[in-house]
Amino acid sequence: MSIISPPRDSFDHRDPLTSSLSASYAGVVAFIAVANEGSFSRAADRLGVGRSAVSRSVQKLEQQLDTRLFLRTTRSTTITGEGELFYENCRPGVERILQALEEMRDLREGPPQGQLKISAPHGFGRKVVAPLLAEFRVHFPAVALELLLEERAVDLATDRVDVAFRDGRLEDSQVIAKQLIPMRMHVCASPDYARRHGLPESVDDLAAHACINQRLTNGRLQYWDFKIDGYARSITPHADIVVNDPSLAMGAVLDGQGLSQLAAYQVCDALRAGTLVECLAHLVPDDRGHYLCYLSRQQLPKRIRVFIDFMTTRIRALDLDCSTIELNARRQSAAIPMLAAEAGVAA
Repeated sequence: MSIISPPRDSFDHRDPLTSSLSASYAGVVAFIAVANEGSFSRAADRLGVGRSAVSRSVQKLEQQLDTRLFLRTTRSTTITGEGELFYENCRPGVERILQALEEMRDLREGPPQGQLKISAPHGFGRKVVAPLLAEFRVHFPAVALELLLEERAVDLATDRVDVAFRDGRLEDSQVIAKQLIPMRMHVCASPDYARRHGLPESVDDLAAHACINQRLTNGRLQYWDFKIDGYARSITPHADIVVNDPSLAMGAVLDGQGLSQLAAYQVCDALRAGTLVECLAHLVPDDRGHYLCYLSRQQLPKRIRVFIDFMTTRIRALDLDCSTIELNARRQSAAIPMLAAEAGVAA
């Protein structure tokens, strides 16, 4: 008995999944790379193949879809409307496949490697995150780092951010949020300001003081948060100076221009050195934190895992919540009325 093999086109018709994947996968990968890089040449470099190979793969995909995905000229490559729709549908699946391949490669090849994109607020990013990156690179030189400072809460998936540092109270249930340290908010002034004007003993006393506030990215002024008799209370004091960066607010306070409510990581060193004094320490809220956020994935690339572990260990060791100087700060606050009285100022 002889076995007659079916014609090739008959096999393809009976097994459309196999034929579709074999014909399309290379084209989809090439298409995603071109869409991400905005250029066939840069996509080829990213994929480690020749530009002509990328171009052929995309052309075959366009023929299969009977749709123009890019508009090409000698100077530019622009994705079409149909291309954008196809990109949004394909990208999650391709990224999961690439992630799986990358994780397996990490397991085989040892040390963490690849690109790591990080987002952080301006103040925390400059003061805390950025100084630690050099040490991280010493331990993991094969990991390339990109740090973006911005106040908005980035969408980790859409903005392609691997790890985001966030401050305050988190409500995003789509990410894993690991609290690094509590975020304590302290009302501070310079000793010179305290001697000249005294310090408030209650939240209501703030109305009689020069306040320095911050304008947030959404346009509103920052609330000053307190915990009074176990209840949260937020106010927006009248401000003589408004800035849009925490370091500027800190500078104005150090210059003796008024009071401001600042995060502990900003003021800890100054409180220890005595260049700032704290008031209303007994009203500091305790419902905020500094968080390290990443997408809810069961398996993270090794470069993300080691970064999370490194930052968690280093930041917690810095004592940025002022816990070790809280008692001393309260003693300083208690001493200020006497200093003010000696200078002839009613506290």
